[in-house]
Amino acid sequence: MATTSDATPLGSPFPDGRLFDADGAALDIDDLAGDGPVLLAFLSNHCPYVRHIEQAFGEVTAELAERGITVIGISSNDATSHPQDGPEGMAAQAERAGWSFPYLRDPDQALARSVGAVCTPDLFLYDREPRLAYRGAFDGSPPGNDVPLTGEDLRAAADAVLEGRPAPEEQRPAMGCGIKWSPGSEPA
Repeated sequence: MATTSDATPLGSPFPDGRLFDADGAALDIDDLAGDGPVLLAFLSNHCPYVRHIEQAFGEVTAELAERGITVIGISSNDATSHPQDGPEGMAAQAERAGWSFPYLRDPDQALARSVGAVCTPDLFLYDREPRLAYRGAFDGSPPGNDVPLTGEDLRAAADAVLEGRPAPEEQRPAMGCGIKWSPGSEPA
């Protein structure tokens, strides 16, 4: 069943937190982010919504990285109940999709909860301040609707952020598979 993202307030500050690479090494999100705009992308190997966009998402995020936006992919799904979303499945997905950004684990789901991520894909674009400028969909193309994959929603927000303008006020909510929360860790 599809889940749509809640409305994390625009202007929310960039989160604190740690993510983990495939070897279990902890990485501070501030160190990964650098000084420019940052896209936090909550993704999943098993989700058909993510699989639908993964190739185009890789192409668009490569362009955004060339333009100065740091992209960080995050898997927050419980890998015990969904082992395909663990390190091996993530590595296979990144290779299959041609992703050049780091794709890291949020095993305690703290980062997902702190930013209000609820589904995959769920995209959070932070400006240079860093404050949340965009929270929403890649574009208007969920699986099965024959709308071309363009990344137009994310591209419009990225263009605005890179030009120092506010992102479009009207933002399409992300829609996808609900994050698979660990038992007892579901957000309130």
